[in-house]
Amino acid sequence: MNKSIKKDHFRKSNKVYYQDLEAIHKLLVPENKKVLEIGCGIGDLLASVSPSYGVGIEIDSSIASFAQRRHSNLTIHNANAEEITPQSLNENDPFDIIVINNTLNTVNDVQGLLEKLEPFSHKDTKLIISFHNWLWQPLLKVAEKLGQRDPQPPESWLTPGDITNLLDLSGWEVLKNGNRCLLPRYVPLITNFTNRFVSQLPIIEKIGLTHWLVARLKSKRIKEPTVSVIIPARNESGNIKSAIKRLPLLGVSTEVIFVEGHSKDDTWEMIENVCNDYKGQLHLSKYRQTGSGKANAVWHGFEKSTGDILIILDADLTVRPEDLPIFVKTLVDGNGDFVNGCRLVYPRTKNAMPLLNTMANRFFAAAFSWLLRQRLKDTLCGTKVLWRKDYDDIKHGRKYFGDFDPFGDFDLLFGASKLNLKIVEVPIRYQERQYGSSNISHVKEGLILAKMCLVAAQKLRFI
Repeated sequence: MNKSIKKDHFRKSNKVYYQDLEAIHKLLVPENKKVLEIGCGIGDLLASVSPSYGVGIEIDSSIASFAQRRHSNLTIHNANAEEITPQSLNENDPFDIIVINNTLNTVNDVQGLLEKLEPFSHKDTKLIISFHNWLWQPLLKVAEKLGQRDPQPPESWLTPGDITNLLDLSGWEVLKNGNRCLLPRYVPLITNFTNRFVSQLPIIEKIGLTHWLVARLKSKRIKEPTVSVIIPARNESGNIKSAIKRLPLLGVSTEVIFVEGHSKDDTWEMIENVCNDYKGQLHLSKYRQTGSGKANAVWHGFEKSTGDILIILDADLTVRPEDLPIFVKTLVDGNGDFVNGCRLVYPRTKNAMPLLNTMANRFFAAAFSWLLRQRLKDTLCGTKVLWRKDYDDIKHGRKYFGDFDPFGDFDLLFGASKLNLKIVEVPIRYQERQYGSSNISHVKEGLILAKMCLVAAQKLRFI
């Protein structure tokens, strides 16, 4: 039996494991991206993520030929991954995603390989690495001797800490990580439930067969962008003038878009007056919301905007407009891809955030940090800042989650997590509102947040 047929045989006999591996990669790799896989084997994993352009590297010539015949839509190169360059492969354009699955344990120079990936990458490229948990070493060795596992060359059995350190030395930083797969063989009524749900529980998660992590190249400064500030406003007449008066210039050009949402006071008239009378350097425009809810207002503003960076600034001004340059600098310096405001670091008055609200914020922050696998201290802050190109990808992938969020905050957070963006938080000094009253209905919106936890659990954790 030749090597390619043996590879296919082991894949079929270990179907549960490979299906689980494909499930996590389908979550981590957006569709229609340029994907490079190092050590692609027979190409099935690469094909499963539906790349717009997929390239595989396979060191064994017979397996590479088999993979190319099996997946004619992919480009398979027979090459040693430790010796590749874009020129040697005639692949001069960078890739959006680089996948390394169960390959690093058999590489002679892991750091050298990771360093070689930078020429294949652009500043937003994500590196996805999966490998076997070293705790499973005895079982996997027994399976190999019994002919139930593909024979392996000498393995390093790297730990997540080892790989994180090697990535750090090679110019990469880890964004998120996790474990999967407790039962790699089929047991009726048990395997699917165990691998999907039980394997994701705290502590138990650490013993899953498959470690995975997502990394990006360390930050590089980006040229000065244009900025669009979206201000959704409902019953905020008394804050409109102050918003413009206090808003600093951002980037090389600052656009401000008001979206008025069915106010009962004279908010729209005030917006019209401010826009008509303004003589400064900000570029003002105004729209009336046709749908309902904050999310609808924000999406409408985003669609009308032209800036490279998109900012949401709530019209109640409880987040100070004067703090927005910090958010922009964080993106421009490359220290984050998605910037969330955090109201829970600096002191704040009880009127600004009552104790019950603070407790709810902390609870949901802990829940969503676990669900999204990135640390969040304040998911409910309305100020969120991101690149337009990333919003376009979030919008394109919105069908994955469905229309579930009337606020817009979690649509963006979930979308950013699905795209493996680096989510960071900027501490701000949260202010009491000076005009009007809050539009929040605590019980109703608390139930909506609970529903969102279930959505995130289903779509991002228990897959």
